[in-house]
Amino acid sequence: MGEAPSLFTLCLNAVRNEILREDDVPQDVYELPSDLLDSLLTCLPPLALHKLQEQMPFENWDDGKSADGCFRNQRKRKRYSNFDSLWRTFYKSRWPGRVSKKPPVNWLEGQNADGHKSTNDWQQIYWEAHLQNCLDEASEIALLPSFDGCIGEVRIPDAVLKPIGYEGHMNCSRPDYAKLSYHCLHFGYFARYLRLQNVLCVAETCNLLRTSKLQCLELWWIKSQEHVEGLCKLLNQNRETLKSLEFVHCKLSSTIVDTICDSLYLKDVHTHTVEHFSIKTSSFLETNQFPLPVGLASFLSSARSLSSLRLSDNYLGQNFAKMVFSTLIDAASSISVLDLSENNISGWLSHFRWRSSSCSQMSSGIGNSLQSLHLLNLRGNNLRKDDAACLKNALVHMPNLEILDISDNPLEDDGIMILIPYFVEMSEKHSPFKDLKVESCELSCGGVSQLLSVLSTLTGPLNSLSIGGNDLGSKVGAPLGKFLGTGIQALDIEDIELGPSGFLELREEIIEDLKLVYINISKNRGGNEAAKFLTTLIPRAPELVALNAGYNFMPSQSLLSICSVLKVAKGKLEHVDLTGNNLCVQSADATMLAEFQKNGNPIFLLPTLPASNAPYDDDP
Repeated sequence: MGEAPSLFTLCLNAVRNEILREDDVPQDVYELPSDLLDSLLTCLPPLALHKLQEQMPFENWDDGKSADGCFRNQRKRKRYSNFDSLWRTFYKSRWPGRVSKKPPVNWLEGQNADGHKSTNDWQQIYWEAHLQNCLDEASEIALLPSFDGCIGEVRIPDAVLKPIGYEGHMNCSRPDYAKLSYHCLHFGYFARYLRLQNVLCVAETCNLLRTSKLQCLELWWIKSQEHVEGLCKLLNQNRETLKSLEFVHCKLSSTIVDTICDSLYLKDVHTHTVEHFSIKTSSFLETNQFPLPVGLASFLSSARSLSSLRLSDNYLGQNFAKMVFSTLIDAASSISVLDLSENNISGWLSHFRWRSSSCSQMSSGIGNSLQSLHLLNLRGNNLRKDDAACLKNALVHMPNLEILDISDNPLEDDGIMILIPYFVEMSEKHSPFKDLKVESCELSCGGVSQLLSVLSTLTGPLNSLSIGGNDLGSKVGAPLGKFLGTGIQALDIEDIELGPSGFLELREEIIEDLKLVYINISKNRGGNEAAKFLTTLIPRAPELVALNAGYNFMPSQSLLSICSVLKVAKGKLEHVDLTGNNLCVQSADATMLAEFQKNGNPIFLLPTLPASNAPYDDDP
């Protein structure tokens, strides 16, 4: 028989149930001594805590910390000191995967934290995520062929309701708790970022989300005019606050695009507030008749606030890309990110007439979008030698370019040789250029060696270089070793066929401390020489945070030598990927590995099974 609850616990539970059942929180609750109120807060579920916090009189808010508090009440309110930590705990407890499952890490910028961590308002974060769960569940139900009703009447499953404190016995007193409309009404004003399926793009959704002030909207599977009518009402409803708009897996006719773009303009002004516009893994219809929809061209031309444009994996051809680029040349915006990756735009710059760089800079408002461009992503576009020549001319008009990604294009050495004069010119200036990706471009050792030689002369050293996926061979080891000494911070040389002799040459060039923060040497079949390279590198790279040495067929004794070096080096390493190597971790090794942790997490990522000695093959 379990231990009987104390009278104190029974009282707390009674107050908890009272708050959940009634609309208004009993005023006596706010008169409790602070220690009792603290105890009550810790036993309240999210729904009860929300009620108590929203109805708390102004004079009861703690004087130690100020915040916006309630979204509906725009006046500044004092935040009770325990609330934010409780909401943070609720969020991490309910969605642990969102805390631990991180996006790809940019090791130069440090660990990418959860996107919500930039804000302190965990109450807003919690209810926004909860509302997204409700909308996702409603989408699944509304997609059923048998569904024939109102979206707001969709009943939310118990699995979504129980975490907030909703219990079955509340059905009698408040049957609307389980409806989507209740959650939109009570938590819609917390929503800043939402993801909507096409089935929710109806006029009713606009009414359900009427209290929302959406800043970011992600839309999936928009394919017909039926979806567009409701969507445009929602866009128009949030046109003054909307900053980011993304379409995924959509089929967009010129009429659909025109209608969507028209709905974004501010009242009586032919401009909009959108800063980030993205269309991914979608298709534009009628591209033969309308290479670039008129509405999209007008949207880009009038985009004074537009900062990033991403049109990725959309089956775009050269004419579409050419018109986008031409439109941006004279646009009013100062765009910093242009992503046209994973299309087929070979020849997109072949007929473009370039103004002289001096003319473009002198002409007020002309070419602002190019001059402000910081990132250009042309990955996977079937670009060839002729495209490289046109690209070189275009790059001259991008004086502030920092990141260029031309990976997965068959440029070959001839294409890189054409671009080298651009890098030579950059080396003579104080250029901000710092990140180059030329992965899988069918380059040879000779072409890359020349590229490394030029990049070594940049006035400001390159921060990051990715040349993985090119069959460079072992002879590139020595040039790479010399390049490491230029101050490079991130180097990706995955799968370049270095082999043992290449790692040997690479290791012999390391004679001074390096500034490396991240390095990827995976899939190079380096064997024991790869392990020796690591034992030389780690002491020489005190700023090294992460390294990937997977699939190098390093022998089992490599782990001991790497650990020995780590003990002495005492650097900043927090991620060491050794998957795909012949490492058999014994119980004694496990004890040794337990010493190497960062923020309570092991730094080693080890193979679950011994790797085969067969050559690595990444073909599907």
